[in-house]
Amino acid sequence: MRRSPANRRPNWQQRVEEVGLLYHTTPSGMPYWDESAFYELTAKEVDELERATNDLHGMCLEAVDHVIARARYSELGIPANAITLIERSWNDEPPAIYGRFDLSYDGRSAPKLLEYNADTPTALLEAAVVQWYWLQDVAKDRDQFNSIHERLIAGWKDLKPYLKGDVLHLAGLDTWEDTLTLAYMNDVASQAGVDTNQLTMEEIGWDNGRARFVDLDNRPLSSVFKLYPWEWLVREQFGEHLVPSYDSTTWIEPAWKMVLSNKGILPILWELHPGHPNLLESYFEPGTLKSYAKKPLLSREGSNITLVNEIAATTSDDAGYGEEGFIYQALAPLPDFDGRRPVVGSWVIQGQSAGIGIREADGPITGNTSRFVPHLF
Repeated sequence: MRRSPANRRPNWQQRVEEVGLLYHTTPSGMPYWDESAFYELTAKEVDELERATNDLHGMCLEAVDHVIARARYSELGIPANAITLIERSWNDEPPAIYGRFDLSYDGRSAPKLLEYNADTPTALLEAAVVQWYWLQDVAKDRDQFNSIHERLIAGWKDLKPYLKGDVLHLAGLDTWEDTLTLAYMNDVASQAGVDTNQLTMEEIGWDNGRARFVDLDNRPLSSVFKLYPWEWLVREQFGEHLVPSYDSTTWIEPAWKMVLSNKGILPILWELHPGHPNLLESYFEPGTLKSYAKKPLLSREGSNITLVNEIAATTSDDAGYGEEGFIYQALAPLPDFDGRRPVVGSWVIQGQSAGIGIREADGPITGNTSRFVPHLF
């Protein structure tokens, strides 16, 4: 795996906007989509990432079953009102479509799991579409570890018979990340023959008379793809309606993903598979770890993470996470390419490895404005 400099396409802003990436430059003028370089992998490295992703997903499903069977919810800070949702959705197997593992990988040692974004992962359009069109423009004789788009369409075709109602609603916050991801997911679901309607979370209402979630036109929400974390949903005022409406509204991703999107799954994975080459030593207490990442159970976008070694500590931006508790994960320093540190986002579509997207930061912690850099092999 190596990082190579590249010339930006003369009309790169127009090219990425044409395929839906309207947010390509930060307000400060720095590129979020950065094609001034690319990462080059070998076919062997692609095979290794694919194998590791599939293995990790299998271990994660085993870990969910373990948590449910042994009722280890309190260790993950999962509230009591979410347990019924988790257990019913795990047993009923409602539709699920995607997730993203974040991996530390340099091509020399085994990929290491940093965390699993199993509930509301973003940077999907960039990985599935934008970098693929970049490849066609600059190196169409090369290949890319990327079948995300095709697998998403196929996935929605598979899930269509299991969706409730006539319309799939897609809901999220009014942010650029959610808007991009929802618009793209809307597109692939539509290409799969699913009727869709997009709205924001604020536009979801509750009809007391029918005991149903409804949209602005008072149409029932029967199937909802959401970009709103389950740990937020169950704590909202309308969270009390989630269990009574379980049979009338299917939420995608399903509630059991609360277990996997929680950093507490990392110590449990290590407990179940100690020494596994794709896992980092992780605990609910630091114990004997001398160098570690202290991560809140529910943090997002790299917030409230502290990296500790024997010399110093580095802490990321404070977004108010941490009251729910922490886990302690052995440090896996990201590979350093002249000060750029990439994280490999490895996508899982319907339980199978589907491709990668690479985000890089100038420091040791990846945040929501870290650059997306394309890849090829």
